[in-house]
Amino acid sequence: MGAMKNIAIDLIAFEEGQLDQQETLELFGLLVKSGLAWTLQGNYGRAANELIHAGYLTRDGEVTEFADSMLEELSAA
Repeated sequence: MGAMKNIAIDLIAFEEGQLDQQETLELFGLLVKSGLAWTLQGNYGRAANELIHAGYLTRDGEVTEFADSMLEELSAA
């Protein structure tokens, strides 16, 4: 139950624009891993698919090395 509560809090923070890029990727990784990405509102599934197809997340919900390197470049800029 604790993990679900955290995901709910993170979803609210995401919808309010309070998550940074890393936190957003981690949230969508959890949504993919748990299967919630495919059962929540359609925009979550579409966003998860876009992150997977863009190479930021694996199909298993892991943040990729490509995403890590992109985030490092953005934070250094």
